[in-house]
Amino acid sequence: MSAEIYVSTDVEADGPIPGPHSMLSFASAAFTEDKQLIGTFSANLELLEGASAHPVQEAWWKTQPEAWAACRKDLQQPAKAMVAYVEWVEALPGKPVFVAMPAGFDFTYMFWYMMRFAERCPFSWSALDIKTLAFAMTGLPYRKNIKPRLPQRWFDDHPHTHVALDDAIEQGALFCNMLAELRTTQAAIAAAKQDGDGTGQKAAGKPAN
Repeated sequence: MSAEIYVSTDVEADGPIPGPHSMLSFASAAFTEDKQLIGTFSANLELLEGASAHPVQEAWWKTQPEAWAACRKDLQQPAKAMVAYVEWVEALPGKPVFVAMPAGFDFTYMFWYMMRFAERCPFSWSALDIKTLAFAMTGLPYRKNIKPRLPQRWFDDHPHTHVALDDAIEQGALFCNMLAELRTTQAAIAAAKQDGDGTGQKAAGKPAN
């Protein structure tokens, strides 16, 4: 069975949903479980024909001139970019898992664009949401699981710039750190169960008759 490859993906868009609005830029950073970055893919896209910016996102982009400039250079046709992206994912040395925060936004855009322009999605119909994983690990209410509330030990020194590739790498490292801690916790629980009573001492066997 091939190992999973965690494809941390960030989308920059000019509206809340694809179709009426466009994906401006996207990037993926592929990580192994032990946080090896084995590849990246990024593309800036031409706008969809007939689409327009949502007023809320349009106003927000005006506050981010550097990120806006970064996502509007070297534009590619969506069809060309998405076919190349799907082929890149399919060539990764393991089973790809789409990872994002929030996955509900990023996967919505990526799935729509992949199916529209490449006619297939190498991630099947599912995505791993970092926010949901944090909810399970922190014990905080779901909506409280935002980055400022998460443990600082989960974060590496990566910038969050709203440039898709920067943000994909940042959140990929975050996910791998969370996964490593989860695996350690799972191993400790398994060891405690094996010990019998969780004290570190093996349970006594049943006395012989």
